[in-house]
Amino acid sequence: MEIISVNLGRAQRIETAKSVDLTGIYKMPTTASVRVTTLGLEGDAVCDTKHHGGVDQAVYVYGVPDYAWWSAELGRELSPGTFGENLTVGGLESAALPVGDRLHAGETILEVTAARIPCATLAARMGDPQFVKRFRHAKRPGVYCRVIREGNLCVGEPVQHEPYSGQVIITVGEMFRDFYDRDWDEARLRRYLLAPIAIRDREERARELAQLTGG
Repeated sequence: MEIISVNLGRAQRIETAKSVDLTGIYKMPTTASVRVTTLGLEGDAVCDTKHHGGVDQAVYVYGVPDYAWWSAELGRELSPGTFGENLTVGGLESAALPVGDRLHAGETILEVTAARIPCATLAARMGDPQFVKRFRHAKRPGVYCRVIREGNLCVGEPVQHEPYSGQVIITVGEMFRDFYDRDWDEARLRRYLLAPIAIRDREERARELAQLTGG
């Protein structure tokens, strides 16, 4: 695998079905070396900090095979950054990656934490009110990552995959599917809490477990 594109976005206005907001989803490729910190790529805008960004969703990664699928599905070529990802990586199929897997690129180490859940901003970006449903059914979510080790990244950097060594394996595809299943039992909640999932997901699962068990 290798980095095909490094993408940065600046804050821009976007009109969704319900409101007009600022977004950083419109990302453009850069050929410059970019510093990756625990809060993401320097120079990249994160506007909706309630749902995006933070230490456990610092970097969003999308794969070239998933792009190829979407280009065939939509009947047009899609440029890197279209889905709002920071890194476009050749050879990466997002749904197959387990949470906790690591991606080494140069001196930077990223750890997979969560699947991307589509929202109205993505639909507006794609110019299709039905795109949230299309993205859900495509099951190609891309991955959010935390930054284990900071460093600089640029186009062409080789990416080494390090499988997660923990006992509880939850793939990004499974996490994406389970998000839409609201009937979670205690066993599933405890299983997720044993995996290195993102803070937002961990807090939500812990609340659900407490409500379910009365703890």
